[in-house]
Parts: sequence; structure tokens; C-alpha cells
Amino acid sequence: MRKQFRYLSFLFVIILYSCSNTRKLAHSDNGKIDVNFVLINDVYEIAPLEGGKTGGMARVATVKKELLQKNPNTYMVMAGDFLSPSVYNSLKFEGSRIRGRQMVEAMNDAGVDLAIFGNHEFDINENELLSRINESKFKWISSNTFHQTANGVLSFAKSLAGTAEPFAKTYIMTVRDADGTTARIGFMGLTLPFNNAGYVNYTDLFATAQTCYNQLKDSCDAVVAITHQLMEDDSLLALKIPGLALILGGHEHDMRYGKVGNVIITKAHANARSAYIITLELNKINHQVKVSTRLQMINDQIAADSLTDAGVKKWMSIGEKNYAALGFDARKVVMANGDPLDGRESMIRTQTTNFTKLIVQAMKQASPESNLVLINSGSIRVDDILQMPVTQYDIIRSLPFGGSIMEVDMKGSLLLRIMAASLKNKGIGGFLQYSPELVNVSGTGNWSLHGNPIDPDKVYKIALTDFLMTGGEANMDFLKKDNPEIIKIYPTHTDVTDARSDIRLAIIKYIAGLKP
Repeated sequence: MRKQFRYLSFLFVIILYSCSNTRKLAHSDNGKIDVNFVLINDVYEIAPLEGGKTGGMARVATVKKELLQKNPNTYMVMAGDFLSPSVYNSLKFEGSRIRGRQMVEAMNDAGVDLAIFGNHEFDINENELLSRINESKFKWISSNTFHQTANGVLSFAKSLAGTAEPFAKTYIMTVRDADGTTARIGFMGLTLPFNNAGYVNYTDLFATAQTCYNQLKDSCDAVVAITHQLMEDDSLLALKIPGLALILGGHEHDMRYGKVGNVIITKAHANARSAYIITLELNKINHQVKVSTRLQMINDQIAADSLTDAGVKKWMSIGEKNYAALGFDARKVVMANGDPLDGRESMIRTQTTNFTKLIVQAMKQASPESNLVLINSGSIRVDDILQMPVTQYDIIRSLPFGGSIMEVDMKGSLLLRIMAASLKNKGIGGFLQYSPELVNVSGTGNWSLHGNPIDPDKVYKIALTDFLMTGGEANMDFLKKDNPEIIKIYPTHTDVTDARSDIRLAIIKYIAGLKP
């Protein structure tokens, strides 16, 4: 009996100890969990810029890997615009136009986890976009942007081993930390309906966002919107859906931060000059979400991730071989000193800058017999300020579409019509840059050249970008080779020794002749 009592007592102690230990394990979960996001947006360059000083996807990869060592719940987000515009898009590799292939590979190597469409993803054609999607290893979220097909409107999809994996309209990520705390974060991906490519269909952005939020809010600890739209629309989204934890945005290129109510909005500098590091601090006990942010400049103080860097160098080599065939030496410095060249869209689509003046002067030097030079601001796609030293590659990427300088004789009446359209296009790519000798006579709608009014019946020799002659510019569909007011079209120059063969060669040649 005594032995049985001792045995029962011993068993009781073991059970008590086990229960106590179980309670300790259960209570080790503190109900708190942190999640990091590394946000980049509007990235068109895989390699560092400004002589290697800023940017670079290999450096962004390092930032993510260092954060991952401290917190496994770290994710990289691309908030749209990465397939276009890019200087690589006009180049060829393995028989096909590259069309963003270099960017997808760099994103795969760098460890991008989530991506959404930007408006420029639809600059490339449908099959090219589908190829890039299939090459991607990251997850796409597309809440209001869909694939317009012959069979109707469908979700864009990634093809895996012949099986289509439709893009998620909403996505729930489950995260867990070392002490066992788990949380669910809901995502939506929203893109402004700007690019009207025939294979794209949009739903109303704000109505879609509200529907997505309603679907996510009751089953998630936090809801995050990844967006590609104007900052004012992000602010409006935060007003309409105040329960959002965070808006990870893109579209502007100059870094943005805002707070509307409790909703924080972040956007990094374009071309990975910076990355926003955002931490969601989730408290499962009191159901509170705290957001902290830090802007991480991406510069030469950050080591390059070796895997990503190897891929970047591969594509740089491919690019340089293409440029050489076109007559360029991409790494050669063309301007070592001087004021930075302003190519920001917000400036060049409304006025002249030192960069647009340089381009116009270069075109005039290439076509000295012309009376006037015209270039659409949309040809200049760098949307940035070029810092010294400026290389040939900087000129190439500033005007990624290239194209020849055409020379045509046209009547003054057509020239007046073109300039009226340019004024109508102020603020968009169809706003023209032109020779300073051409002056708009304020308040009259008339124009003068060298102090003389444009004569509608007089013939003027005009040097202009070849794209303008396609009728493809906004409000200039009349500007085509068969326009009866075009009297003569001069032969197109294709020899790379002639600066008119490529506007970028004309700029490089002009800069070379400037006094240091």
C-alpha cells in the first residue's frame, strides 16, 4: 500500500511538472510579431548609376538579406513599373527583343517576393508580357487589372508546366515568429488605368479596393494595399479605407511619404536609389498595428550581393555588345563636369531645361540647314537628373527609343498646327521642345521664327524625331508622311558615322565638341 502511494505521488509530480511545462510553452508566445517590407518601385536600371555611386539591384538584394538574418519575416515588394521603359527594350538577345527580361532575372536573383503591375508593364506587347510573367519567380497580385482576351476578360496568369496559375485579386500571407506567434496579412494590388493597351482591362480602382478590403479585413490581422498610382489617389484611398494598415506605393519617382489618418503611404526613389524599409508591429493581444518606416539610401556603402551582381554583369555585357553594334561606347564619359542635366518629366513636359536645350542644340548641329528643330518630350524617358560624370550609357538610357533625325520640308500652315497641338499637350509627352528662335507670340496664338511671323504659305525645312512623323503622338495624328502639306521628305540616314542616324549619337557628338 505504501509503495502504491509512493508510486501515485511520483506520477502526480510528473504530471504536475508536465502541465507546468506545457503552460510555460504556451505562455512563451507573447502575441507580438514584426514583419519587414523592403519596398522598391519604378526601377528601370539593374546596375548602379552615377558612375556606380547610387542604385543597383545587387545592393538592394544585400539590404534584404541583412534584414532576413535578423527577422525571417522580411519580404521585398516591387510596386510596379519595371519592364518598361528601359534602354534594354530595343536590344536583342537570343534572337528576340529583351523587353524587360533583364529586369525579371535581376528581381528573381534579388529575392523580390511580391509585385504588381505599373502602367509601363503594358508598353510591351501581349506575348512579351506573358513571357516575362512566366519567367518570374515572385508572386503577382492584381486586383483591378485583367487580361482582355478573345475569350473575354480573364485574370492574368503564370503558366507553370502547362498549368495556368491565375494572379490573385487578394492574397493572404501567414507569418510566424520564433516564439510561435502567428499572424495573417492581407494584400491587394491596384494599378491606375493609364495605359490603354488592347489586351488590358481595368475595373474601378476605388470600388475594387473597397471590395477587396471587405473580403480581407475579418480574416486578417492587417490589410496592406500595394499601389501604382498618383500620391493624391493614394491619399484618397486612405481616406476611403481608413482601416488599411499601410499603402506601399509607386508611380512617382522622387520618393514620397504621407500619413492620412492612421494610414502611412511610402514610395521609394526610382531606379532603386533608395528602398523604404517598413516594419509592421502586430500585437495579437490588443489587436493593434504599429507601423515604423526608414528610408534606406542605396549607394556604394552597401556591398553587392554576388548572385544578383553576376546576373547584372551578364546583362551589362549583352547590352554593351548591342550598343557597340550601333556605334556607342557605353562606358565612355562624355561630360565629366558641369551642372546636372534635368530630365525630370515634371519639368520637360511643361518647359525647357538645360538638358532639353542641349538635345535641341545637338539636333540643330546634326542638321545645320534646317530652319527649326522639333522633339517630343516623351522621347526623353530618364525622368531624373543626370549627375556628373555623364557617360554614353546615360545618353542612351535617357532616350531609350533612339531613332533617326528626319528632315522634311513643310508648309508654315502645318507647322502652326503642330505647335498648337504642342501647347494642347502641355504636361504630357506630346509637349514639344524646339529651337529657341521659334517664339510663341503671347496672347495671339501666333508664332514667329527669327522675329518673323510664321507664314502659312512658306515652306520651312524642319528637323524632327522620326517618331513624330508616324502620327502616333497625342493630338498629332495628322503628322504623317502622306500629309499634303509636307512638300519633301529627305532620305533617312542610316550610317552610324552620320549623327542624324540616331539622335543619341547626335547628342554625344555635340557634347564632345563643347569646351570643357
